[in-house]
Amino acid sequence: MSFLMLNSPVKNYKLWLFILMGLFCLTPLISSPVALLMGFTLASIGLVPENIDLGKWTKKLLAYSIVGLGFGINLPEAIEASSSNLGLIVGSIFFTLVLGYGLTRIMGLDSKTGHLISCGTAICGGSAIAAVAPAINAKNDQIAVSLACVFLLNSIALFVFPTIGHALQLSQYDFGVWSAIAIHDTSSVVGAASAYGDEALKTATTVKLARALWIIPVALLSAIAFGGDKSKITIPFFIIFYCVAILVAYFVPQGQALYSLLFSVSKQVLVLCLFLIGAAITVKKMRANGPKPLLLGVLLWFAIGGASLFYIVRF
Repeated sequence: MSFLMLNSPVKNYKLWLFILMGLFCLTPLISSPVALLMGFTLASIGLVPENIDLGKWTKKLLAYSIVGLGFGINLPEAIEASSSNLGLIVGSIFFTLVLGYGLTRIMGLDSKTGHLISCGTAICGGSAIAAVAPAINAKNDQIAVSLACVFLLNSIALFVFPTIGHALQLSQYDFGVWSAIAIHDTSSVVGAASAYGDEALKTATTVKLARALWIIPVALLSAIAFGGDKSKITIPFFIIFYCVAILVAYFVPQGQALYSLLFSVSKQVLVLCLFLIGAAITVKKMRANGPKPLLLGVLLWFAIGGASLFYIVRF
């Protein structure tokens, strides 16, 4: 907590305001979309403290909260949701990567930037980009551009997906599957599904993390394709602990009261994560990236979102 070292309350008003807003996000009064807007607003008017590593804190809190959600997942239902949607998961990943490769070439976009955006759309947003980037020796600016595109579309998804789901009268299960397939980051998947309902949240989390397991093979293939370093591939260990949490809740049912509490707390911590994500997004940053990366991200997102929704509704 080194960022709490203060010299003067007046001088550090930004820090106090930021902390206060963050704590406010831990109350039931703030929803996921509102938290994201709060963070974005603070960033846009220059009220985010410069000495806070937003990426580091978001990554840690997201991992902890995902593990906590595991205590609220029913094991048989998790197995059913993952196995019954395996074809959709695998098909959507390869469809997105192939389409991303083709669009990157057609648009004349930098190949590594295009591949990172494609991986982020195909698997799990920032986590996939963070895993693939070192494997293909991506530069910092390529990583930053890719993350910015993914985070912006994640933000839009929080508002758009529940609205579409209600308009089409999607069931809790169908919305959970759709959001898990078509929304990039786990945090936004959980945020959108949570706004739709608890059953949608449980389905979305399970399917999303089954999808996230494909980070490793995709990162390996990416390293081979780009001549990168396979030893630099990072493994998202929180997925393993998430599975452990599900097993504990299933085989030790005596702790159900504690599991319910952990599940509820984790849902609210995810709201805080979205506040931190919003605080890292500014209009200035998005303009600096130029139109091509964002256009690629939008095209891929529309393609996977539309195709997966059609498949879910039709079949």
